[in-house]
Amino acid sequence: MFPDLNRRLRLSTRSRRAGFSLIELLIVIAIILIILAVALPKLTKARTYAQEMAAVKAITTIHTAETQYYSQYGQYATSLTQLGPPTSGAAGPNGAELIDRDLATGEKGGFKFVLQPSQTGYSLAATPVQYGTSGTHTYFSDQSMSIHAHAGQEPATVNDPLMGETQQQQQQSK
Repeated sequence: MFPDLNRRLRLSTRSRRAGFSLIELLIVIAIILIILAVALPKLTKARTYAQEMAAVKAITTIHTAETQYYSQYGQYATSLTQLGPPTSGAAGPNGAELIDRDLATGEKGGFKFVLQPSQTGYSLAATPVQYGTSGTHTYFSDQSMSIHAHAGQEPATVNDPLMGETQQQQQQSK
């Protein structure tokens, strides 16, 4: 009769140890939340940086397309739709098929692109669609192909520092 009692005691202690206690689960959840609190801002910052670099790449793509457009038609395109795919038929001055359809609409990767004619060629502005989320910089460029960056919501101008150059370096070079 005693061996049966010992067996029952062993089974009941095993069944109590089979799972996690509530305290153990709460500790694990707290650790996961702490890791998320540390990692989430860095992830957001990395995504914003990636979108800004994609915007700079799109600006260089537009410069290349403008150069090709100029060599084919003898003038710079005055809008992004002229650089994009044609609405119908073959490629021509109103749709040269030099950039993709997304970029030709003027919005890509969280940035809005505006191409305007100027006396000497063209100017190009890139601003975040939602400042802070899709980007923290605005960009300006023209037919010189130099890209100016402005840290803030105001649109970048030719007076802002070039990409990779600080305001102090720009003042020294003048």
